[in-house]
This record gives sequence, C-alpha cells and structure tokens, in this order.
Amino acid sequence: MAAGCDVAVVGGGIVGLAVADAVLAARPDASVVVLEKEQRLAEHASGRNSGVLHAGFYYHPDSAKARLTRRGNQLLHAFCADEGVPLRETGKVVVATGPEQLPALAELHRRGVANGVPLEMVDVAGLARLEPLARTHERALWSPTTASADPAAVVEALAARVRRRGGEVRLGAPVTAAGPGWFEADGRRVEAGHLVNAAGLYADRVAQWFGVGEEYRLLPFRGLYWYAAADSLPLRRHVYPVPDPRFPFLGVHLTVTAAGRVKAGPTAIPALSREAYAGLGGVARDELGEVARTLPRFLAGQRTAGPRLLAEEVPKLSRRALLAQARRLVPAAHEGLFRERGRPGIRAQLLDLRSNRLEMDFVVRPGSASTHVLNAVSPGWTTALAMAEELVPGVLSEA
Repeated sequence: MAAGCDVAVVGGGIVGLAVADAVLAARPDASVVVLEKEQRLAEHASGRNSGVLHAGFYYHPDSAKARLTRRGNQLLHAFCADEGVPLRETGKVVVATGPEQLPALAELHRRGVANGVPLEMVDVAGLARLEPLARTHERALWSPTTASADPAAVVEALAARVRRRGGEVRLGAPVTAAGPGWFEADGRRVEAGHLVNAAGLYADRVAQWFGVGEEYRLLPFRGLYWYAAADSLPLRRHVYPVPDPRFPFLGVHLTVTAAGRVKAGPTAIPALSREAYAGLGGVARDELGEVARTLPRFLAGQRTAGPRLLAEEVPKLSRRALLAQARRLVPAAHEGLFRERGRPGIRAQLLDLRSNRLEMDFVVRPGSASTHVLNAVSPGWTTALAMAEELVPGVLSEA
C-alpha cells in the first residue's frame, strides 16, 4: 500500500474543500489531500447553484440547517472579504401572492427570530421602498443579510487557500474504492488516517463502501434558470415566494447575481441520472434504472403531495410556464426578457427508504475512520464553512 495522508477528502466541491481548509487551519502540520474526479473545480453543484448566501430563516430552530446557515453566512461573508471574492449585498424579500400565504409568512418570521437572524416584516409601502418591482399581498419579509457571490469563484478561492496552507487538491482523481484506513485512486491503494466523504451526487455510494447509509438513496432533481438580458430588468433584491413546507425546495424566484444579472428559476424536476444536465444527454443506464426504482417510492411516500409536485414542476420545462410563476412575484419579469438558458444543476437530494420521504435536513453520518456528508443540499453552499467547523474536531480525533 502506498504511503498516504492524515486526511483524505473525496470530492472537491465547497464542502470537501471547506473541511480540508478547516483541518489545515486547526492542524497546520496535517497531510491533507482532496480528490476531485473532474479535471476542473466547480463542475457540479458547487459551481451550478444560485450563489445566494442564505440568512437562515427558513428552517426549524432545532435543525442543523438553522444552526449552520446563520453561522455559515457570517463565515462566507468574511471569507469573501479576506480572499477578495466579489460579493453583492442584495438582501432578499419574501412576498405573499395571496391572503392564504400570510400565516406561512408569519411562521418564517417566527423561525428567523428564533434562529437569531436579522429580519423585518414590512407592509406594501415598505416593500416598495426596498424593491419597487416586487409585489405582495399586505406584507413581505425583509432579510438584509442575504447576499450573492459567484459560486465557482468562491470554490476556486477556497481551493487556493487549501493549497497555500499546504494541502493538495488533486484534479482528475476519481476514487474507485475505499474502506477504513485506505482509498484507491489512479489504480493505487493509499493509506488514509481518516476519510471524509463529500462526494455530493455520489456520496451515498461512497458511504455504502463503509456500510454507512444503507437506508438512503440519492434522488437527483434537475434545476434550470433563465437569465434576463443585461440591464433589461433593474431588480435590486432577491425576490422569493413563500415556500411549500412539505418540500425542501424554495419555489421559482428571481435573484441578482454578484455580477448584477437577473435570473429566474429554478425547476425541481426529477432527473434521469445523477449527471444528466442536458436532459437525455449524460444519462447513465444503471442510474436510470435506479431512478426508475427510487422515484415511485418518493411518490408513494408523499401520497398526494408527490404527484402534485410533479404536476407543478414538469410544466416549468417550458420557459413560458416558469416565467408565469416569476411574474406573480415581479410583474415586470416578462418572458421576452429571459432568453438565455443558465447552466443546469442537479440537486443531490437524499431519500429515506424507510419512510419514502425526502430528507429535509442535512445528514452527516460517522463511519469507521470516516465521516460521510450524505445530504448537503441547499443551503449547503452557504453553510459549508460552518459545517466544516463542526466536523473537524471529530475528523482530527481519528486522523
């Protein structure tokens, strides 16, 4: 077996890089290697997400998402300032499209206050001052600490800091097997004191090499945004709807990127394969069969809600249908302004096979000489630095 490292991280997305960075900050003499299967960073979720720094008011106060999002927002703000990554302080408004949504809006406010997140409930006039293009019924929620950054730029800057601290970020290095105390890459079996599984779309499969997470399967959901023509829609704030509490999706919204562009989306449609970014393109036969077995379990577990989700999401494959939802929030978001298709993403959503329900919170499981990040979906990008902060003491205790 080849000489190895103290900590091996499988996956060079933002979570894996954040763990490597935190390990090196805590123990500068540790040998750390990040193994990324692609030839470039940010090829998957870490480079294809909205780039929104969430504030942390959506989540139940007892959840990991609530605990980590507020801290993650603070850490990511500081990281961008320290590393010179451009950040746009947009803030966010959550608007109600009718009186039936006001109780849910009030619940979001209650959760945010319980989570220690700066929030304000504003009336129609207050919303007009914050974002003149948005519309609401009676009240809206204002989140001043929500912001935007370029997700790929953040990943590149984090990788650069890992390297500066003495870590290795190895590209084009898929891990083909692993077990307690070792991993295999490039046909070589290498020793590792502790392995961190941050493999994103394939985290469930890596975990199962260690006998961890057998009760879970990944169910991929494809997200797509449409960009408005430059300077065609002078939106200043992110504008979001009141989300459906039954699902871990936030609905069609409009966001302002770090570069000032406006985009609408995303969809949340079950994908045929874990990397099927182009619809039928990139579909792996074995994964198609897995989705065919897993999707019915999700639909059965959600009863009427699952079919309703599909009924709402599938029409969003049409630009017209997606923009019709966006116009409920911002009437000026005309279909004709949005003609540039964004880079699709795949949400690595975990399904609990025992209940046939989607996991609403982050899922991290320990294994023999290993840690497995199984469900780090949105707001996983925002929380990565905070999640790493929590995980590193356990990782170092075994490394």
